[in-house]
Amino acid sequence: MRPGPRRSLTHAEILDVAFDLLEAKGFAAVSVRGVASGLGLTPTALYTYYPSKNALLRGMVEHLLARLDPGETGATDAAGEAGAPGSAGVAAGRTRLLALALRLRELLTGHAGALGLIMSGPLDGPNAMRLNETLLESFMAAGLELDDAARAAYALQVYVLGSIALESAEADAESEPADASDRAFATEATGATLWTDLATFPLSERTEAVAAQHNSTAQFTWGVQRLLDGLIGVR
Repeated sequence: MRPGPRRSLTHAEILDVAFDLLEAKGFAAVSVRGVASGLGLTPTALYTYYPSKNALLRGMVEHLLARLDPGETGATDAAGEAGAPGSAGVAAGRTRLLALALRLRELLTGHAGALGLIMSGPLDGPNAMRLNETLLESFMAAGLELDDAARAAYALQVYVLGSIALESAEADAESEPADASDRAFATEATGATLWTDLATFPLSERTEAVAAQHNSTAQFTWGVQRLLDGLIGVR
């Protein structure tokens, strides 16, 4: 495609094309050159807006997290409720934290390549910091001191991102099932029993029905609730 005349662009226009590229071709395909081509521009013209791939990725992260809108979860008054009496403050904090976790999961699983994007660098832009601030306020509303709230916010983010990563890995495996010969080769090479032979693993066999539900909203919610039980207590 021959680039057209240089024109003024908004960041939203650029990032929309970047996300189209991400969803169509995957995280590895996102580049300043690729986005410029999609816009009918030369890479040099796009460098005015994003001077490097890293800058482009950071802009995409911010654009994605802007859709999170912590205010939708009712978390904006968290700091003001930090002094709420005992169980009422904890219950309000838990409700906001669970809502935030579910909304983040929905956001990241709803866009192909979004998880890789989030994991591509430090979450230090304004929208990322707004999310962290909301998590801190919510944990403090539930009774934690600031330092413990920071540790708890990090632990919750690790759980959410780790859970989504496992879901994505299994979804990818299901979309491209392994060839039987690949499994046989792996088994022969390691000397291990075929992993489909669950009789060798009786506890796993007995929990197979539960394991089938691992990549579900119900399982995710259960995990967040149990994590919050440990972080802020059961009230």
